Amino acid sequence: MTGRAVVTGVGHYLPERVVPNAEFEATLETSDDWIRSRSGIERRHFAADGETTSDLAINAARAALADAGIDANDVDAIIVATSTADLTFPSAATMVQAGLGMTSGFAFDVQAVCAGFVYALSNANALIVSGQANRVLVIGAETFSRIMDWSDRSTCVLFGDGAGALVLESQDTAEQDRGILSVDLNSDGRYKDLLYVDGGVSTQTTGHLRMQGNQVFRHAVEKLAKTANTALEKAGLSAQDVDWIVPHQANIRIIQGTAKKMGLSMDNVVVTVQDHGNTSAASIPLALSVGKARGQIKQGDLIVTEAIGGGLAWGAVVIRW
Repeated sequence: MTGRAVVTGVGHYLPERVVPNAEFEATLETSDDWIRSRSGIERRHFAADGETTSDLAINAARAALADAGIDANDVDAIIVATSTADLTFPSAATMVQAGLGMTSGFAFDVQAVCAGFVYALSNANALIVSGQANRVLVIGAETFSRIMDWSDRSTCVLFGDGAGALVLESQDTAEQDRGILSVDLNSDGRYKDLLYVDGGVSTQTTGHLRMQGNQVFRHAVEKLAKTANTALEKAGLSAQDVDWIVPHQANIRIIQGTAKKMGLSMDNVVVTVQDHGNTSAASIPLALSVGKARGQIKQGDLIVTEAIGGGLAWGAVVIRW
């Protein structure tokens, strides 16, 4: 019998190097107060020289597998959400597969920028509900420090590196209402110029991240609140049923604005942006792992995750933990 996709393990990994806001004062016209007041960010982690996205993903995956009490070869599939894969190809997911010593199953990447983990969860849920996989390892991993323009104070202070991972398993939830309850995905390619990287295969350059911050903010609060409420409606629930919003950790003002628009208190929001900055596709699984470690997220809690990123692409997932 095909069951629902239930979270059985969670973990994360952060590079050793911690970069406080004050470090940018030597090279940019900025300050700790300026960065905090506009983003809520106090520090972030940067990958070491030679440390790749797949390296971060492997470490987060190991933590999630240990939390689930299983081995890599107990997993049927790996999905990595990333916009900063090590190479143009092969996928970072296949590198993670090899790094974990997994000799069966399949692996692939999903690219939807900051909304990537929501899209990856949707894919994993579909694999499980359709019976194509029993266990799926879902990872968000990024090294955005590799695509920053260090002269652009409006963007380079916002992003960090890291990885988070979940183990999803098919379970019959007739007695316990757990697992992924609903998904809502959206995109609108007309807004490409609001958030993009000005390089890639076609230009034979890596490029740098470019963002119209005010415009992204305007779209973010409206679209995030709407997709979260739509996902809840699909599950027959409302915002008042939510124990925790675990949002994409882009900016504290976006997080606060979305919670307010949904009629929820910040007491119901897991916030990690102050410590990690914007880690793009890694931010939601990082926040889930940290939230569980803090004792905030407990079994049976109703969680809404939501994210928006370049594309524009956005979406939400409702999970009973």
